[in-house]
Amino acid sequence: MENFAAAVRLAEAALRDLFEPTPLQRNDHLSAKYGAEIWLKREDLTPVRSYKLRGAFNAMRKLVGGGAPGHFVCASAGNHAQGVAYACRHFGAQGTIFMPVTTPGQKIAKTRMFGGDAVRIVLTGDYFDQTLAAAQAFCADEGAQFLSPFDAPDIIEGQATVGLEMLAQLGRAPDLVVLPVGGGGLSAGVTKLLATEAPDTRFAFAEPLGGASLQAALRAGAPVALPAVDSFVDGAAVARIGALPFEALSRFSEHDVHLAPEDRICRTMLEMLNTEGVVLEPAGALALDVLGDLGDLSGKAVVAVCSGGNFDFERLPEVKERAQRFQGVKKYFVLRMPQRPGALRDFLELLGPNDDIARFEYLKKSARNFGSVLIGIETSEPANLTALMARLDQSGFAYRDITNDGILSELLV
Repeated sequence: MENFAAAVRLAEAALRDLFEPTPLQRNDHLSAKYGAEIWLKREDLTPVRSYKLRGAFNAMRKLVGGGAPGHFVCASAGNHAQGVAYACRHFGAQGTIFMPVTTPGQKIAKTRMFGGDAVRIVLTGDYFDQTLAAAQAFCADEGAQFLSPFDAPDIIEGQATVGLEMLAQLGRAPDLVVLPVGGGGLSAGVTKLLATEAPDTRFAFAEPLGGASLQAALRAGAPVALPAVDSFVDGAAVARIGALPFEALSRFSEHDVHLAPEDRICRTMLEMLNTEGVVLEPAGALALDVLGDLGDLSGKAVVAVCSGGNFDFERLPEVKERAQRFQGVKKYFVLRMPQRPGALRDFLELLGPNDDIARFEYLKKSARNFGSVLIGIETSEPANLTALMARLDQSGFAYRDITNDGILSELLV
């Protein structure tokens, strides 16, 4: 452990060639909300807007210094790709970055921008597993060096520099550190470092509900592959936690892991954007989202790691929509509308003063007595929708709430 801490100090010193320590900021809004000292470690403010640069830089630094081939390869659709690209340009090394064909153009453009002439981007595979297989086959054929996003000692060591900066900036050991978990590299590095540097600090881990690979591994006693993963929290949607990260995290209990529903994460993202002007990607909001699940935090010094801010604003309407659904102020219904004059007016009279129609599709079929209406209602308070449904029941309108019906909602909305 002492050797690990010394290695992390060397990595942290070397990182200063790239960027200054990311800020550790006391957040007044969250501190008042939870009655605690809530500090945000702003990894969304690195040059590539995520902590991933740390591990990529550290691994590449050692390999280049050790005379390894100066050709580095990774498979990633996001932050790891950007970190590797930035590090390749810094070291003047050649990089080949494999990305799924389905990767959004914004992420491809940013990776190309960070890497410049040092990197070549290969788009292959509809799914990440296919992309990863292609990258590893390329490494075997070309004798290039594969850089794992989380399952490698030097990557974990680099990510641990987050913890070293945190301690120096706070000036004391925090009572609690909240860490987001995807593949586990960040959590493994920070917990391993603080085990010696701040042994009394406790930890809480945040995973997306649709990608709880650490919780599954802790229950099973070993890494296991999740049968399905919700890809919305793309920076942390990992089906199987890394073997090396799990070695470091296996001492924790599944009760230390807190799951964040994807729709609730959207609410947290909007809260931070609208209240604090902080732009976070879904994975970057994970640690903040679970603060309310951690019990009484009164008087405690809590550090939450904001792991990334690579958010494509084209996704903002989806984030707003999901946040409204979670808060219960937006619902979608399929309504049976009688095929008679005045039926629509009868329905509109049931709406409350704060109920707004956000979606309306009506298909009139002359051979039927009723037509189907897809209708979306936004309002100011969840109770308004409850009252609306009661009025619909009283008036005899037949309807179905499809807001949380995954298949119908995806098909119709």
